[in-house]
Amino acid sequence: MDRDLEIFSDFSERLKYNVPDLPICAYKDAPRTRDARAFAYHWHADLEFMLMLDGAMTYYVNGQAVPVTGGMGIFVNSKRLHRGIAGAVDSYSYILATVHPSLLGETSPAAKAYSDRKFGLEAEDYLLLSPDVSWQREILDEIVALHEQMERDPDNPLHLLTRASSLCALAAERLEESPADSGSSDQMAIIHEMTGYIHQRYESKLTVDEIAAAGSVCRSRCCQLFKQHLHLTPNNYLIQYRIQKSCEMLKETNRPVSEIALACGFQSASYFAHVFHKHLGETPQDFRRKSAA
Repeated sequence: MDRDLEIFSDFSERLKYNVPDLPICAYKDAPRTRDARAFAYHWHADLEFMLMLDGAMTYYVNGQAVPVTGGMGIFVNSKRLHRGIAGAVDSYSYILATVHPSLLGETSPAAKAYSDRKFGLEAEDYLLLSPDVSWQREILDEIVALHEQMERDPDNPLHLLTRASSLCALAAERLEESPADSGSSDQMAIIHEMTGYIHQRYESKLTVDEIAAAGSVCRSRCCQLFKQHLHLTPNNYLIQYRIQKSCEMLKETNRPVSEIALACGFQSASYFAHVFHKHLGETPQDFRRKSAA
């Protein structure tokens, strides 16, 4: 299954589900470490569960760094900006599962109210999961069970819904609720607008002033918000996203590297090669060759 990121018009990620029209995803992956560094921050309404099988990764959730090592996992709540960066190893593997909240709250007003409380912006952003804590181990086991069910019988939606509901129920029981911070919510809305502007116009020449204008803030406030929530400058985020899109084109098309460079907003093929090597430690040509192997 292709795991490259696609973005909706509201700048959230378009997830690719195993079964069309059933918003549940579960898969095992073992990408190269360098590939993981190509992905920019993104968000989606779906609840995300990840079990680290081998290696290590640092998850960044709404600006918070969360180390996740082998055997551990993490739950990321709905609509949180996040990304995962692998540790200093050649490879790693994990199971990732996502469940859209619409599956959990459509049966009754009470179910919807509970889902909104637990998976809304007023609840915790994430749960770090350790196999040494019994209730956290239950969630990790359910991640495995959902993946196994998806592999074994993807055509039975009732079994998948049962597993997905159980997984989300276990997480919901442990999520603490707190009064919504309107200031923080407003900041995240601005971040969504500015990163979304980059997602839509990355192939063009962009300035920090233009990115700031997309969020209706001044240049200094723009830089402050990027630093606070993403630990990046606006330009660094732009470069990171351009690298991500170039990786997708290198893997999925036969377009010349020089053409990909221009399509992703780099001024020349030589500058593209320099930035690509700086971020991923290899040339675009080497990345394409290894991805095709």
